[in-house]
Amino acid sequence: MKLTLKIWRQPRGAQQGKLVEYQIDNISEDTSFLEMLDQLNEELTAAGEEPVAFDSDCREGICGMCGVVINGTAHGRGNSPVPTTTCQLHMRSFNDGDTITIEPWKAQAFPVIKDLVVDRTAMDRIIQAGGFISVNTGSAPDAHANLAPKLQADRAFDNATCIGCGACVAACPNASAMLFTSAKITHLGNLPQGQPERFLRIKNMVGQHDSEGFGNCTNIGECAAVCPKGIPLESISALNRDLVWSLFRKDGFTA
Repeated sequence: MKLTLKIWRQPRGAQQGKLVEYQIDNISEDTSFLEMLDQLNEELTAAGEEPVAFDSDCREGICGMCGVVINGTAHGRGNSPVPTTTCQLHMRSFNDGDTITIEPWKAQAFPVIKDLVVDRTAMDRIIQAGGFISVNTGSAPDAHANLAPKLQADRAFDNATCIGCGACVAACPNASAMLFTSAKITHLGNLPQGQPERFLRIKNMVGQHDSEGFGNCTNIGECAAVCPKGIPLESISALNRDLVWSLFRKDGFTA
């Protein structure tokens, strides 16, 4: 497979970036997208050129480190109808002779560090603002010690699958992180352990979201369309509902 790659190159965050065109050949359709970039970097290094900087870690669709905009779609999709992480995207999703444009996440809250690498620590700070429970539980309780209705347990589990990759932010025209924030809030809000600080949590996390420079949610739905873990838009509805209730509680606690 022979491809033309147009890759965003930016030496440093404060410097001007641009798309640079590369030609690459002998790409197997069984190669993953990141392995294709590895092959390109090997060729660039052999030619004495600067390799392309990009993030990756587990390469199993678990950690959320990988993430680039491919042909205008966060994480890319090629011919695949199902959203996936960049590391799980394979070159069989493209055709021989294709031109592929590769860009970093673009959002005010995600400043570019170099090339395709962006600073996503703003999402970490949202978690630090309230994505936890602070009650002292001692040793690990038995699995059946705190009963939860199955529907709520399923909702908690579904939202807990969020890997914090940032694709929702990259896809949103407003660069909103509400799908990510709502997943973390809805996860804990559906568990018995998350109830004591439920409304204080949402105030703190939404406040941190806004202070980081993420945009507002206008229910366009692009975030859910590219989410590799299938976090639903209903999570944002749950966030909004709890946010309204939190306005009537001075201390933010449920008790």
